Amino acid sequence: MEDAVSFARNIQPLFRVKDINAMKGRFDLSKFDDVVTHADSILLRLKAGDMPCDGRWPAEQVSLFEKWIEEGKNP
Repeated sequence: MEDAVSFARNIQPLFRVKDINAMKGRFDLSKFDDVVTHADSILLRLKAGDMPCDGRWPAEQVSLFEKWIEEGKNP
């Protein structure tokens, strides 16, 4: 499905270098497997507005991340 949300095309670009560096001690936001493993907790933090640490994502980006999870976390 062409409209399916994918990690490489839609999700990975949402994580800035500073976000990736801030989380390196726990997991790697640039790595598909790490984000899949922690997707539910990432979504909770995004919805709460405490991730990323310098300000919340726009609602559209949070919805896109949630859609990616709902669609099965496509690579």
